Parts: sequence; structure tokens; C-alpha cells
Amino acid sequence: MADHIEIDGVRTWYDETGQGEPLVLLHGGFSDARDFAGNLGTLADRFRVLTPERRGHGHTPDVPGPITLGLMADDMIAFIDKVVGEPVHLAGYSAGATVAMLVALRRPDLVRGLVLISGGFAGEGWIFTPTAGGEMPEQVVAAYAEVSPDGRDHFPVVVAKIVEAVTATPVALTEEDLAAIGSRTLVMAADDDIIHLEHTLALYRALHESELAVVPGTSHVLLHEKPELCTRIVADFLTKDPVPTFIPVRRAGAAPHQ
Repeated sequence: MADHIEIDGVRTWYDETGQGEPLVLLHGGFSDARDFAGNLGTLADRFRVLTPERRGHGHTPDVPGPITLGLMADDMIAFIDKVVGEPVHLAGYSAGATVAMLVALRRPDLVRGLVLISGGFAGEGWIFTPTAGGEMPEQVVAAYAEVSPDGRDHFPVVVAKIVEAVTATPVALTEEDLAAIGSRTLVMAADDDIIHLEHTLALYRALHESELAVVPGTSHVLLHEKPELCTRIVADFLTKDPVPTFIPVRRAGAAPHQ
């Protein structure tokens, strides 16, 4: 069921399906909730799945002022507070993963479990990012035009705002910052992602209670390239406790296998 809620002057669109523990899915940059169609969205068979679209994305309009990751994290904190009202499983894809990290750092009380898919915690983690004056793929522009209340001609304004944010106020979390995230976390990436694999490893290693999944034979669009596999990995993480391992190395401080 699609609905809207006013958050800091932004008429924020979201969809809600299913019942059970709340699972909030945060889409990528220049994208919308359709990132999760046919993959994580199918988890509504066991979770209450909510897919908010952030300011300037999807059905949610742009408003005067910047579009920064920090501002979008504050919006999502308000969304969870107002719409859900309890701690959630939080899964973010691409730029949505960075937003999810910021939410977990700013309001750890709202996050019971964290899934970070193809996301970076600092600018150098990305192999490439949008640049001023650069051309966006027609597929991305057309998808925006299909649902945006601002219309196709407004897309360059949104792009310019995000490029400005990436340039002027980039997110630059440190491994020390990430160590403060207390939620059990799944880090997932493609084996041919636009995030450096070394950066994904650094993210995994910086988080104290983390698990790592690298999906073979996929790119940054892994959720659509191997939807069943990606969904199964996430579902397994969210619904099952960690298993004890026979030969722990990184987790050597954990209890031994019984």
C-alpha cells in the first residue's frame, strides 16, 4: 500500500507490504523503490517491508535546498520514528547503504540489524561517481521521468544537487566511526562492482559484528542480475542466528563450536 508522510517539509512517498518485523529498504542514488522489485521486496512474505523514496527520488519531490547523504539520513530517521515507531532491520543499496550507515551511527536504537549492499563509507571507495556536466544513462533518466512529480526536465537539477553534495560535503566515515556501529551487519557486494573490493573488505573488517557476501558473476546491479541468490543471502542473515564456526580466525574471540 503506497502512502505519503510529511518529513521536514518533504511529502515523502513510501510503500508498505507484508506483516512481521519491520524491514526498511533504502534505494540507490538517482533511483527509487523499484531497486527492490523482484528481489528484497519479496521478503514481504515474512517481514513488514517499507520502501521510502528519499527527497528528489522516485515519487518524492525535490524541495529547495541541497540533497546530501546526511540530510537524507535525518529524513530516514524521522521516517522510522514516525511511521514504524520501533527498531527496524535496515537494508541499504548503493547510496542507500551509506544512508543506512549514517542512520545506524546517529540512532543506533532504531536499528536491530543492518544490511549494506554495494555501498561506500568514503568517496575513495567508488571507482567512479557522477560528475558535473556528465551525461546520465537514458534508462536512468526515463525511469525518473516515469514517476517523478517534478517531471523529466527537473532531473538535471537533482543531479546537480547530488554532484554538489558529493564534491562539497562528501561523506568520509573512518574505520573508527564504523567500529561504533553495534548492529549485526551483513556486507554484500558484487565481484565486479563499482565499489572497490578492497573498500568493501575495509568496511567488513571495520564492523565488529559483520558477515561478508561477495556475489559471483555480478556487477553493481547484482539485485537484479541474481535476485534469488541475493534475496536468499539477505533472508538467511535476517532470520537466522550466526552459526558457530570450527576454525575461527577473525572471530577467534567468539565461543568455540560445540
